[in-house]
Amino acid sequence: MAAELSIGQLAELSKTSASTLRYYESVGLLPAPARKSGQRRYDESLLDRINFIKVAQQTGFSIQEMSILLEGFGPGDSLSDRWEQMAKQKRDELEARKKQLNSMIRILDSGLSCKCLSWSECKDKIENEGSC
Repeated sequence: MAAELSIGQLAELSKTSASTLRYYESVGLLPAPARKSGQRRYDESLLDRINFIKVAQQTGFSIQEMSILLEGFGPGDSLSDRWEQMAKQKRDELEARKKQLNSMIRILDSGLSCKCLSWSECKDKIENEGSC
């Protein structure tokens, strides 16, 4: 059996605040922990789940979407159809964000090699001269 951790220990190991862990629990992303002498005791195997939640949050997944990914769908739902639909939609959203991020990286790279004093000056120079 994996070690039982206090909320402080789990917070430290997962690099997450205790209040965030309590929030994850309150919205159902983490299971309600066992309690010993009134204190929450977590299984250290939750570290992988917490890391998944953090990455999913950073990439734009909603609480509901994370819950579905972690726990599945309700009774009677066609799992493969719903999973496929959600996965395709989120993949498209992430690809769109990736394009936006790559565009901003190109802008920043261009700006790093530019000696202009403002973005508008740089933009005008690029439009008129083809480079900054």
